[in-house]
Amino acid sequence: MLELHYWPGIQGRGEFVRLALEAAGTPYLDVARGLHEQGQGIPAMLGVLESPVLARPPFACPFIVDGRRVIGQTALILLYLGPRLGLVPAGEMDRLWIHQVQLTIADMVAEVHDLHHPVASSLYYEDQKAEALRRAEDFRKNRLGKFIGWFETLLDRNPPNDGAELPHLVGARLSYADLSLFQLVDGLLYALPKATRRVLRRAPFVSALHERIPAHRRVAAYLASERRLPFNEEGIFRHYPELDG
Repeated sequence: MLELHYWPGIQGRGEFVRLALEAAGTPYLDVARGLHEQGQGIPAMLGVLESPVLARPPFACPFIVDGRRVIGQTALILLYLGPRLGLVPAGEMDRLWIHQVQLTIADMVAEVHDLHHPVASSLYYEDQKAEALRRAEDFRKNRLGKFIGWFETLLDRNPPNDGAELPHLVGARLSYADLSLFQLVDGLLYALPKATRRVLRRAPFVSALHERIPAHRRVAAYLASERRLPFNEEGIFRHYPELDG
């Protein structure tokens, strides 16, 4: 069975992979959430990360183990899984385009993380709060609308979205990039609800995608399950009211 390795207790970057697996109905083992007595848990994940014999170890989680293949980096994991899960079109250029979109989502996720840790990940938020306030103000004014506006443009220029209830980034079928955009917007609404809602008022296609993805049968079942952890102040998307505005 395919293994997903990511820190337990938070959604984080692992959630982008988890959503794709759940939407496709693919069985997987969420290793770090398992029991140590059953050979799982954090020690099992660290056993791969810190393996002295693995020739090509991943730098960090998330990573997957599929047989002898160990693949890290969220966007690369999804590039690998996409055809296997039926979450990308058949054409090479469409697949490359979806990968490009996913990499841009990863860029935005990194910027969101740096809102609350603009100086160093090793420092507490309280140790860099002044810098975080400046970073968040710039993000709200100059970055949030730019990213969401680009995603809105992609959805607007995809012909099958004309009149569709659920818009897609490529073609007329669900892709892993659609799921990732849903997760990105969901996280932004948690972290910066006021600023994000203002931007979404000018992005009807992005808003429609975020509202309709949860109606997907398997996604709905996942979101209603205990496997979908709530956002919290340990993950990437953190709600500090003073950073919103």
